[in-house]
Amino acid sequence: MRDDDTRPDPDALLAMAKRDDAAKKRGKLRVFLGMCPGVGKTYAMLEAARLKMAEGLDLVAGLVETHSREETDALMYGMPVLSRATIEYKGHTLEEFDLDAALARRPALILVDELAHANAPGSRHPKRWQDVEELLEHGLDVWTTLNVQHLESLNDIVAQITGVRVRETVPDVVLETAESVILVDLPPEDLQKRLREGKVYMPGQAEWARENFFRSGNLSALRELALRLLANRVNTEVLVYRLGHSITTTWPTAERILVCVGPSPSSATLVRAAKRLADGLHASWHALYVQQRPEGELTARAMANLDLARELGAETHVLPGGDVARLIVGFARRLNATRIVIGKPVRRRFMDLVRGSPVDELVRLSGEIDVHVIKGQDTGGPAPAVRRTPLRTQPWRSHAAAALVVGGCTAVCYAMYPYFDLANLIMVYLLGVMAVAVWLPRRASILAAALSVLAFDVCFVPPRYSFTVADMAYLVTFAVMFAVALVIGGMAWRIKAQAESAGLLEQQASELSRLSRRLAATRGAAGLVAAAREHIAQVFDCAVLVLLPGAGKRLADAFLANEGESLPEKDLAVAQWVFDNGHAAGFSTRTLADSDTLFMPLLGTNSTLGVLAVRPRNTAARDVLLLPDRQRLLDAVARQTALALDVDRLEEASLKAKIHADREKLRSALLSTVTHDFRTPLAAISGSAESLLALGDRAAPGVRQSLEENIAAEASRLTRLVDNLLRIAALESGTMAPTWSPVPLEEVVGSALARLETQLARHIVSVDIPPDMPPVPMDAVLMEQVFLNLLENAAKFTQEGTRIMVTASVDAASAVVVVSDDGPGLPEGDHEALFERFQRGDRTGPTGHGLGLAICRAVAKAHGGSIAAENNPATGARFTLTLPLYGHDKNHHPGR
Repeated sequence: MRDDDTRPDPDALLAMAKRDDAAKKRGKLRVFLGMCPGVGKTYAMLEAARLKMAEGLDLVAGLVETHSREETDALMYGMPVLSRATIEYKGHTLEEFDLDAALARRPALILVDELAHANAPGSRHPKRWQDVEELLEHGLDVWTTLNVQHLESLNDIVAQITGVRVRETVPDVVLETAESVILVDLPPEDLQKRLREGKVYMPGQAEWARENFFRSGNLSALRELALRLLANRVNTEVLVYRLGHSITTTWPTAERILVCVGPSPSSATLVRAAKRLADGLHASWHALYVQQRPEGELTARAMANLDLARELGAETHVLPGGDVARLIVGFARRLNATRIVIGKPVRRRFMDLVRGSPVDELVRLSGEIDVHVIKGQDTGGPAPAVRRTPLRTQPWRSHAAAALVVGGCTAVCYAMYPYFDLANLIMVYLLGVMAVAVWLPRRASILAAALSVLAFDVCFVPPRYSFTVADMAYLVTFAVMFAVALVIGGMAWRIKAQAESAGLLEQQASELSRLSRRLAATRGAAGLVAAAREHIAQVFDCAVLVLLPGAGKRLADAFLANEGESLPEKDLAVAQWVFDNGHAAGFSTRTLADSDTLFMPLLGTNSTLGVLAVRPRNTAARDVLLLPDRQRLLDAVARQTALALDVDRLEEASLKAKIHADREKLRSALLSTVTHDFRTPLAAISGSAESLLALGDRAAPGVRQSLEENIAAEASRLTRLVDNLLRIAALESGTMAPTWSPVPLEEVVGSALARLETQLARHIVSVDIPPDMPPVPMDAVLMEQVFLNLLENAAKFTQEGTRIMVTASVDAASAVVVVSDDGPGLPEGDHEALFERFQRGDRTGPTGHGLGLAICRAVAKAHGGSIAAENNPATGARFTLTLPLYGHDKNHHPGR
């Protein structure tokens, strides 16, 4: 390969092709972006829409806010408008965008104003941008408007510039995935003029806005943000173009950013800062949370911050607790991160001296990785929405327990005091502190350390029973004792946290392994659903429903956890939405969160296979289900169930494809063989008939008789072929049911021998049927056909004068009949294949149609028996037919 090879990277091209393919199925989004209200975003959108209307495009105004401005209202004239949905909330009737009506109308283009709008409670989605996302996923093109201060990653910057915290935000990924972004720009002076003229707000509101948010400096800064945002987007588009076309071969090493988040509200600021840093460097970024405790409100808050990072486009990760700095650096190295973003410590310097500073340790261990230490800012708003989690032991209980442990240690030391040095008594207190650290919260271990020092001073250091000390050297002893107690308590607490995390991970792995083994041992959708349903109900104490699609992709079939449970019509509609869109909804999600049931899609390889509905049975189960670890476990269980269903579906599709291929192969063989076998007798009949017609009365009597006999023989041959084909088709399809009755075996064999008297005349035929042979339950007509085929084959494929033997015996509850000969025997190979249709083998002698043995096997199976072929030890072939006797009861037969 040439060093200056400028061919495009195949992996990059493949990734771009996949993105393009996904984009073709998704609707196109156009965003009219402005620096603030009043710049004319809605007006610009409507102007462009009217041009599309003039071109004949089917568009509809889904929701457009004109704010009663005459020039904007004029652009709406004659434009189709979608009626709004009404929602009752606290005695008021609110109007919102009607998402269902838009999906039912399915225009080529729909206008949805104010992308950052927060929907009224009770709507399907809490945010309007989520409504737009659903429209795009259904293939509808959308035009919308957005102000730059509503962008999530710029939220902190806008608050710092304007002093106003914007509560309605839109994730950056929405803007990043838009097909086009149109900047609607207006100089600050012109915007302030429009404000004074009352074209933005009412006069009273306009004056207040001009003195606060709409100050010239604010507007200039917001305008710069909007211009920079658009410039970054253009730069990204240029990079994508260069990557796809391999314009240059020199690329710098890719930047990768890791931001560390926690339960603090200031972590949201870190996430936004990392997003801006990643955008500026055109780098991928990841968010990491080191989970010190497997449950609790702090963990729930940290998970809320991770959700924010995920919305902004980050990949999120959770690690079990331990040495935070080492875990972060180790993960960053595995991730090949080039920068770590972490918040400044907010605790007192004294705590850093006692417990160590994770930031200092991180900087020391980071080596070649750049560390960005950013001051977290409290947003000033409410804490992240975190649902209630199970409460831990009340603090006073743990503190009282710590005091009791110290009291117990003091009692032990009283008993040891006359016999041991004071240093030995200190060991007892340290042991007590370690016990408290293992069994109680960390604050209790700190309290135990302090109480241990005080108890040791008062009770054992002279002068006893006072806080004074006779020897000042004991002050050093107290300090060392307290420090050692803190270190031991911290280490014990850290080991306990790691053990809890490891135990939780082991429990989750065990539960997943148990479910995996059960699913692997189960076949069929109903069995898989029942196994998953029982497992989830047991682990999460929830009522579980699995809904699979019926005809028309509707969720018609519901497999319930307990009999008597049903799904209300409203919840069924939510489940159908989850199935159609492939996103979770209901309890603990941001979509239809008022529902008491969590609906999760079961995502297969190429489509959604069904919906998993989980409804907590009680408040305790509801609280447990809110824990991040349990949610991750439930998500893993849902994915595993979906994988099992997908594999089962693929196996079923593979089996159907194999059956179809076998049918096609059989059809081809049938057409090929039957065409040949039909053509031969038809040609003979046609030739003889034409000869008779040509000769007429001139034909000699012998010639005429020969031709007529040939016609009769070939017609008989053709009739047998048709009868055989019809008989085997009826037997294998089940349309021909045998009529059972106990029949003496010698009657059936004798009838077959009589019909083949001519063919068997040149052979030595012997029949050996015991006199006490019981009657065999059978269909005499069908079974006679079996012996006809076996005896005819024996006569056809053996030389004159050879022996043909028919022997019968009773083996347990079965009659065994053997038809053997002294001929050349069966060809080498798979003798079972001789019973397939159109298999003639390669034995010397006349050729047949290859249906006789296939009919024999079909009849034997219909009687609940079997037939096998093999060679005799010396010479010749033998066919063994086994038929059940069933106690000689004519009413007891296969199929009953």
